[in-house]
Amino acid sequence: MEKIVKRYFQLKQQQKETEQELKELRDEIIGYCREQGTADFISGPYRVKLVSQTRKEYDDEKLFEALPDLEVWKLLSKSDPGKIAGLVKLGVVKEEALQGTYECKEITLLQVDRVK
Repeated sequence: MEKIVKRYFQLKQQQKETEQELKELRDEIIGYCREQGTADFISGPYRVKLVSQTRKEYDDEKLFEALPDLEVWKLLSKSDPGKIAGLVKLGVVKEEALQGTYECKEITLLQVDRVK
């Protein structure tokens, strides 16, 4: 069992290092795109594309106040944007009731694909 635990620990350390390097490279690529004023370019056999997205970050207290039905709140237990979107789509919660319970945050997704 010690070998398994040791290997798990090693892989978790490697994962942290890999994620840190990915973040640094991502930041460099996004910085380059901003300097060049582009959201799409080809570099060798790779196509780089930046995609902007808006995500809602909910405030748990405000959300709890906006959802008068305690049963609905129990379905969420905490603010989960995916679950909230599902409840809105199903008509369980009205979008208007959620006004003021979240902030929209712009994020940039980085896509890198191999060009054929």
